[in-house]
Amino acid sequence: MSDLFSAPPPSRKPAGKTATKAETSPQAYDASAIEVLEGLEPVRRRPGMYIGGTDESALHHLAAEVLDNAMDEAVAGHASAIDVRLDTENRLTIRDNGRGIPVDAHPRFPNRSALEVILTTLHAGGKFSGKSYATSGGLHGVGSSVVNALSSRMDVEIARDRAIWRQAYERGKPVTALEKVGPTQNRRGTQITFQPDTLIFGTHVFVPSRLYKLCRSKAFLFRGVTIRWSCDPSLIKAGDDTPAEAVLHFPGGLADSLTDELGATAPLLTPLWAGDASLPPAADGADNGRAEWAVAFLESGSAALASYCNTIPTPQGGTHETGFRNALVKGLRAWGEQRSNKKAAAITAEDVLGMIAAKLSVFVRDPQFQGQTKEKLTSSEASKLVETALRDRFDHYLAQNPPQADGLLGFVIERAEERLRRREQKDTPRKSATRRLRLPGKLTDCTRERAEETEIFLVEGDSAGGSAKQARNRETQAVLPLRGKILNVASATTEKLRANQELRDLIEALGCGSGDRFELSKLRYGRVIIMTDADVDGAHIASLLMTFFYRELPDLIRNGHLYLAQPPLYRLTQGAHSVYAMDDADRELKMKTAFKARGKIDISRFKGLGEMPPGDLKETTMDPKRRTLLRVVAPPEDRLATRERVESLMGRKPELRFAFIQEHAQSVGELLDV
Repeated sequence: MSDLFSAPPPSRKPAGKTATKAETSPQAYDASAIEVLEGLEPVRRRPGMYIGGTDESALHHLAAEVLDNAMDEAVAGHASAIDVRLDTENRLTIRDNGRGIPVDAHPRFPNRSALEVILTTLHAGGKFSGKSYATSGGLHGVGSSVVNALSSRMDVEIARDRAIWRQAYERGKPVTALEKVGPTQNRRGTQITFQPDTLIFGTHVFVPSRLYKLCRSKAFLFRGVTIRWSCDPSLIKAGDDTPAEAVLHFPGGLADSLTDELGATAPLLTPLWAGDASLPPAADGADNGRAEWAVAFLESGSAALASYCNTIPTPQGGTHETGFRNALVKGLRAWGEQRSNKKAAAITAEDVLGMIAAKLSVFVRDPQFQGQTKEKLTSSEASKLVETALRDRFDHYLAQNPPQADGLLGFVIERAEERLRRREQKDTPRKSATRRLRLPGKLTDCTRERAEETEIFLVEGDSAGGSAKQARNRETQAVLPLRGKILNVASATTEKLRANQELRDLIEALGCGSGDRFELSKLRYGRVIIMTDADVDGAHIASLLMTFFYRELPDLIRNGHLYLAQPPLYRLTQGAHSVYAMDDADRELKMKTAFKARGKIDISRFKGLGEMPPGDLKETTMDPKRRTLLRVVAPPEDRLATRERVESLMGRKPELRFAFIQEHAQSVGELLDV
């Protein structure tokens, strides 16, 4: 067997030919081929290893690195104000009133100042031991030096020990000596002005709106700092509402930030769940840091969780988010168990996070991140620390307002049931009812296809369906008969709902799906009209249908597509003159005002839509020119109250309905048609 590691055999050449030098002397690979990059040269050769690339995002990472250092001074209690200014020629200045970078000679490098060592040496900084900073965003000692290396020019000014010092750098190398400019009485801190190198970043420039957003987020993250933002007005493009100057200070911290972002969106629970707490101490009693949070529970809208560690954004999440999720899920499960709701056991993080807008900020000692860009926290202990700190406070928040907590639990359980329902369904788009060989249920469809020109009538039973089909406009009006009283979805299990053929036919006829699969653009009819008998049974069926739409297709109601038809209960005739009355009171009024004093008035009471002649049904209830429709609405400003009312009247607890009857019994007069 040949030796794989033996030297290759000499090349054989055709006889009569002489090998050239290039053929016999391959490129040498010896010690001289090994390069050693010193100082900041590795950063300039491979910037992607340090800031994630050379695009616009990487460029703004430079600004974040310098601002993070200033924020570390503020979080440590040594600074209270930070100035950020963007000037022409892509020049950015960041200044704080902290302690100022040391300018005395470094013990290991007697001929160089500590400032120069920090700005020209990778992994040089004051955040390794934890003595100068209890918690900080900078951990590896590369932030400032990387910015210096990738800047065509950096000017540093230090105010320290009542003196001002300056030094200039170009592409990571000092071009002036550290010089003492003069004395100062009141000023202190660090000021860094830099211009990103066009050789690295090309035509990419700082975007004012992006920098301003970064400054706002930092000010929200630490309520003890004031950030003064300014920008040359010529850099703000038309249509950009970024201010040229602003003072950013938010005493409410993350709660202010979340309230600002929510705008007009109304949360389910008020006030927001917001607060801060110390993380459990270490085994030796050492301080482990703290956490701050703000959470809004939403019925609809864009759910999002923004997390930070030591003021550093962590868009990819990490262990602190894991602890946050665990606190919410376990808290809601415990509340459900306390309220004897067995469905709460099925709640997962997916169900909870899908309905919250939240911000989480933690300050921990010696955090571990994934990569230099710090997009994900990997500190294993952070998960348990955050969960422990937040869990008790979440339990207290729920216990402070049990009705709101019950409403929240109901919403989360609905999401859990919808998730389980989707899991059992095939993940294929539902075919349009008009393209099926068999129409769903007993649907009689209309001929027009444009949704805004059509409407569907939901009627009770085949008899009413027969009258409606004769009275309808075949082009624009569809009719779907339903068999008696449909399932009460407020008290039915998820399994019963999925198995109910009547409701499945209804959803399929509408074509827009239900729950999280609802898509308004696929709704096949502009108006969905519930048309039931004008009696108690008809009102009950209408209530069941409205409950179904409210629970399973709420956006259909929010967008104004659900209506109630208003069929009359009586027809009054005197000779050739006929009028219709909606109820008993309307009948008495019409008898006094709509007819002559003399002459017999014949009164016909419609037993139901099925007994109503098609001509009467069309004239009174289905003709758009003469009918009356009531639009069903759910007030967005009082969503929780609406949900509680539906749950009390249609839910599983009869004691709630009994309490409602007792409360309102005195306001009811004579009961008719019972």
